[in-house]
Amino acid sequence: MPQTGAPPGWGLADIAVPLPSDRLPGSSMAGFRYRASVFTDVAMVAHPSVSLFIDLSEGEGPVYRTRGRSRRGSVVVGLVPGDLRTGGLRGECLQIRLDPAAAGAVLGTATGLTGSVVSLADVWGRDAGRAEDRLRAAASWDERFTIAGEILGRRLHARPAVDPEVAFAWRQVRSSRGRARVDGLADEVGWSRKRLSARFRAQLGITPKRAARLVRFDHAARLLAAGHSAAGVAAESGYVDQSHLHREVKSFTGCTPTAVAVAPWLAIDDAAWPGASPGRSPVTGGRTRP
Repeated sequence: MPQTGAPPGWGLADIAVPLPSDRLPGSSMAGFRYRASVFTDVAMVAHPSVSLFIDLSEGEGPVYRTRGRSRRGSVVVGLVPGDLRTGGLRGECLQIRLDPAAAGAVLGTATGLTGSVVSLADVWGRDAGRAEDRLRAAASWDERFTIAGEILGRRLHARPAVDPEVAFAWRQVRSSRGRARVDGLADEVGWSRKRLSARFRAQLGITPKRAARLVRFDHAARLLAAGHSAAGVAAESGYVDQSHLHREVKSFTGCTPTAVAVAPWLAIDDAAWPGASPGRSPVTGGRTRP
């Protein structure tokens, strides 16, 4: 797999990503090997995906904190989790990002995860421990990505997908970078606005309008991290003005655009999710074994 070093300014972990041919539709993965026990407190930035953090370390795993509650080990982070921070980083971790349209099938639910961080065992039951054991025993990241792909694929095919209309609306929200209007989406799928909003929220755990705000924020945050000015980002991302951008960034992160621009969490994205960030070239390496 392409294996990267740590991105500039990060310095905490080596990052591995699967080859494009190994990626499962609706999901993306990255493996992290922390170079030493790191007890830093890192703010995690909201992303338009449901994320699984599978702890592969020996002993105590990382701690995730949001809204006054803490979780340790393997967790599922729902959409828009609020003020989310992680610390106690050590060992290895597999992060899986799931498209919300796929998350319901993989996890058995998506609606109850919005705004929350829950233990993977609470979602998968005993299967969580079995998955951790298989992944921990694997000899390489290549093998781990293959195992994770098998687990995700089996779950995707075992459960019904979301309504085609809901899946289409979500894709339109993503492809438009959050600029798609709910009325227009409803017209395209032949539903009323009320019905689309209700089905969208029931199946993805978020309203179309909130989803569009999240996607637009994600695009803006990555432009900020790529070094673009706040004024330019506001115009590029479809905000009314710079003040509007400031309010939205504050709403999703509690931080100013200036703080988000240097957020360590966003600094790893070019390495962990090649090609996902606008305004930068993806960082890749040769095919090596960890």
